[in-house]
Amino acid sequence: MAAADEEKTAFHTGQGVYCYTKMPFGLKNAGATYQRLMGKAFKNQIGRNIEVYVDDLVVKSHTETEM
Repeated sequence: MAAADEEKTAFHTGQGVYCYTKMPFGLKNAGATYQRLMGKAFKNQIGRNIEVYVDDLVVKSHTETEM
């Protein structure tokens, strides 16, 4: 998350005001951003031995030793 955008995630508690420094789940584009980044990070493996589903990664193999 860009430092300039941290204040947009501010919330108040009895102990003070806090801001996220990383993108939390629940923000409007958080899921899409996560899925896009996972697609880039694992582009050579998606469809072969990794699947990305919503906010999860599924690693698949024929045997345990392939993992």
